[in-house]
Amino acid sequence: MISFIVPAHNEEACLPGTLRAIHESAREVGQQYEIIVVDDTSTDGTAEVARQNHARVVSVNHRQIAATRNSGGRAAQGERLFFVDADTTINARAVAAALRCMDEGAVGGGAPAWVGRHEAVPIYIRIFCVLAVFGPKLVGFTGGAFMFCTWEAFRVTGGFSERMYWGEEGSFALALKREGRFAVLWEGVLTSGRRFRKVSGLQMLAGALRMMVSPYKMVTQRASVEKVWYDSNRTDDDIMPDSWGARISNGIVLLLVLDLLTGLIWDFVPWSLTPVTTPLGTFRFFNSVFLCHVGVILWAPAAVLFANLLRQKRWVGAMQTTALIVFLVWNAWGATRAVIRMWKVSFLAMSSFFPG
Repeated sequence: MISFIVPAHNEEACLPGTLRAIHESAREVGQQYEIIVVDDTSTDGTAEVARQNHARVVSVNHRQIAATRNSGGRAAQGERLFFVDADTTINARAVAAALRCMDEGAVGGGAPAWVGRHEAVPIYIRIFCVLAVFGPKLVGFTGGAFMFCTWEAFRVTGGFSERMYWGEEGSFALALKREGRFAVLWEGVLTSGRRFRKVSGLQMLAGALRMMVSPYKMVTQRASVEKVWYDSNRTDDDIMPDSWGARISNGIVLLLVLDLLTGLIWDFVPWSLTPVTTPLGTFRFFNSVFLCHVGVILWAPAAVLFANLLRQKRWVGAMQTTALIVFLVWNAWGATRAVIRMWKVSFLAMSSFFPG
């Protein structure tokens, strides 16, 4: 049997569509199934909506997505577990592909999540949606909007890390990869863009800076991600902020995203074709400065993957992880050297202006 597990907190608006899509997908693949809605201290009609749509309700009091998912996993009766976010619309193609992968020996996996075409979100989110098709395939794991695993793999790994308030799906994916093959599907699912509407580009930049300064605190303290992941207010989920502050901050993030993408192109253009004295050369120089500082961040995921490598049980998984670590370290080392040179030159230049 298949068990679909839907963690939910104040989700009466999204839940009917989510459950309807699960019913339709499960019936189309033709296997026995159950739906478990894990109601985490909702103050609206989440539980009643779940029962009306023929789902079993498990009531918990965690206010932590990892613990809520785990409660659903422990209550499941199926041999195959599907974790579906309450604002995510799945389809039969993704479910069938996941079942096929597990039939072929995969212990778990996930699918890329896209935001619907008619949803109002910042432009840079549309770019991320395109990258979401190829990015998960390259790194070998996905986010948590749609993940699946065998019951045995869930039991052995212990499920999602309850020490984490954010990023727990990445930790779970790494744990699954240690036990066996983790399948990243080409088939995608649709998820809500509400979080991207409610959080401005400026807030996203602030979060990125906090992640750089203290990554451990960012993922293990609820207060660090309260606004994005644990906001109980659903009244303005469909409202796209239209203030000048929101527009400007979203525009800044869009420029930074485009800067990151164009940086890959500049690697194939000789510097001799873009002298620094020209406007294009000046732009390229500052683009390089920005990308080098961003590249230093790659030390963090490399360290996480190295810790995972030490616990890897499969030689295929160890080779995949090693290749990704080498790629990250190579880029991080080059970026770090460049940043040191930049700041050294800047310090010497400032010293010349302020002798003594």
